[in-house]
Amino acid sequence: MLIIDVISIFPKMFNNIINYGVIKEAFNKNLCQLNVYNLREFTDDKHKKIDDRPFGGGPGMIMKIQPIDSVVNFIKKKNNIINKELQKTILLTPKGSRLSQSKLKYFSNLENIIIICGRYEGVDERVRELIADMELSIGDYVLTGGEIPSMVVIDGVIRLLSGVVGKEESLKYESFEDNLLDYPQYTRPPTYKGYKVPEILLGGNHKEIEKWRKEKAINLTKKRRPDLFDKNN
Repeated sequence: MLIIDVISIFPKMFNNIINYGVIKEAFNKNLCQLNVYNLREFTDDKHKKIDDRPFGGGPGMIMKIQPIDSVVNFIKKKNNIINKELQKTILLTPKGSRLSQSKLKYFSNLENIIIICGRYEGVDERVRELIADMELSIGDYVLTGGEIPSMVVIDGVIRLLSGVVGKEESLKYESFEDNLLDYPQYTRPPTYKGYKVPEILLGGNHKEIEKWRKEKAINLTKKRRPDLFDKNN
């Protein structure tokens, strides 16, 4: 079972994440466990303060290392993961490496993921140096905090766990597999407002259909994401 631990100053944001779709099924089947920790409960400040002004001046506030260090140590002792290679602490930050499908696959094979949700102007740099195993970004933009990015990671990881998706074969034929975007998909009716489903998909020749889908996936990737296509060449 995969244990996902999230560290946040807004834990209530995660109240409903496990209640919908295949993610809900994963928890019903005990394939994963989600724990959300309120960072303020681990600060040694009597006012429950978890941030402070940056040394050297500048705008905004910086999240302090002490409460983050305390909660991560608490989580690690609680989970007691024997093989430390199967436990990773992730700091969500715009400075991190870009989230990808290959990273989600890697996370899905771990036993424990600890996710640190940053806020304000960021976290003390020593969190990266002393606590986090990796830094992760979900894109080249800035959000108000790491909570929504953490939900992206959680959703992407859980759907890859064995037994979550009804037909696991479908995971092999979706965007970013083999560095290709997914091929076009159609369903009934075969004609709608004059737009018809390609005849090849209606003929039942599965060999030709697979060939058509492969060609479409390649052409679509060349046009929309040449950076992905270049990885195959």
